[in-house]
Amino acid sequence: MTTEAAPAPGAPARFTHRQIMVTMSGLVIAMLLAMLDNMIVAPALPTIVGDLGGLSHLAWVTTGYVLASTASTPIWGKLGDLFGRRITFISSVVVFLGGSALAGMSQNMGELIAFRAIQGLGAGGLMVGVLAVIGEMIPPRERSKYMGLMMAVMPVAMIGGPLAGGFITDNFSWRWAFYVNLPLGAVALVVCWFTLAKLPRGTGKAKIDWLGAGLLTVWITSLVLITSWGGTQYDWSSPQILGLIVLTVAAFIAFVVVQRRVAEPIMPLRVFGNVNFNLSGGLAFISGFAMFGAVTFLPQFQQFVQGSSATNSGLLLMPMMISAMVVSLASGQVISRTGRYKVFPIVGAALLTTALGLFSTIDVDTSKTTTALYMVILGAGMGCLMQTSTLIAQNSIEVRDIGAGTGASTFLRNMGSSLGVSLLGALYTNSLTDSLSGGGAALPGEANQMTPAVLKSLPEAAQRVFQAAVTDGVTVLFAVAACVAAVGVVVALFIRQVPLRGHVKAEDVVAAEV
Repeated sequence: MTTEAAPAPGAPARFTHRQIMVTMSGLVIAMLLAMLDNMIVAPALPTIVGDLGGLSHLAWVTTGYVLASTASTPIWGKLGDLFGRRITFISSVVVFLGGSALAGMSQNMGELIAFRAIQGLGAGGLMVGVLAVIGEMIPPRERSKYMGLMMAVMPVAMIGGPLAGGFITDNFSWRWAFYVNLPLGAVALVVCWFTLAKLPRGTGKAKIDWLGAGLLTVWITSLVLITSWGGTQYDWSSPQILGLIVLTVAAFIAFVVVQRRVAEPIMPLRVFGNVNFNLSGGLAFISGFAMFGAVTFLPQFQQFVQGSSATNSGLLLMPMMISAMVVSLASGQVISRTGRYKVFPIVGAALLTTALGLFSTIDVDTSKTTTALYMVILGAGMGCLMQTSTLIAQNSIEVRDIGAGTGASTFLRNMGSSLGVSLLGALYTNSLTDSLSGGGAALPGEANQMTPAVLKSLPEAAQRVFQAAVTDGVTVLFAVAACVAAVGVVVALFIRQVPLRGHVKAEDVVAAEV
């Protein structure tokens, strides 16, 4: 394997199709690491709590990871613009692997939460790094068909994650749910070290906007805590929630002021001067809120109402994942050949709204076949939306801002996902609790301690009461998610068809083979 010297800072690099495909192999593994981590850890969490204790802190094992990933995404994107995509991306892989190794060695819940946050810091760089590297290697006209390949990672993560996590926990140790990242990450490091050598290097002389990064972290964390705690752990009018609201607003205003004044802001506000960029970012936020917020709670219905095991509930997501993959690959090919993309976000948002609306009509007797059909529609909407919103965002900004712009777009999707999970989760919990209070059947223990195994041991009347309450909860959150997705249809209608930049020609490609 040979490499060429990296181009001078700012100089474009040209890659052959073979070089792109070899590089994509490393990028796919890196993206798989970021997406697989939560899925493979989930089945191990009950065992982890039993081993380390700290049930009251269980949610923070996930929340710490998500917060760190969301807050670090735009920071990693900007660092890539300043210091070069290769060194920044490889650094994020190293941070992620370090966090994985430390998490596997955790001796208590406090250590696990802290090390999961380190994992999240690295994961933020993995996700934005993959998209930014693709954005720098491949012109927009060609980019869509390669970005569509990334959708193939989702079925592996969503389906293989729970299966692998359950198998590892049952046959080895929960610690291997973290250690398994190490060999995969090592392969990604080796591949990316060699294949990304052609990417331009940064100057390395720019000052990092640490104040902006700190303020960004503060207001994101405060906002997620508001949506997580408001109306559940604390009343909306409590001093804790009101204090967090004040902190969020103050930190956000200070962040905007700092971004306007520093020479190299973490999130350059100039990227928001393009209408298409703002619309695609809004669409990314809305789709993340509706899609990931709702899908997170679908396994509740599958396990408690339809009687699926935790592992099988992952398999039941297969129709959605296959549909998303097929539509993403097909739409990528169409966009690459025609250069036209406007129809895809409109159709995607419409399909997403339709699927969520259909899910809001399910009841305790809805069959797995029916929900599978709904998931096919949902997956088709995902396939139309996910890569297209990123493509539009990247096509709307200058090449010098490709990292920061991709980071901002990914940040908005992650924020939508985080807020969707928090707000829709609160709706689900409140609706389930209200339904149980009027159910008329005694249930042992608290609702949040109910497991599918415990439910099956209860009398049939009690089972039906709890199943009806779960159904009420998921239908309410699906209805709200459908309304949010409908706003996405309106946003998509305003996206303008702008010619995609730079179709690669044979004479422009450097004849250097990997």
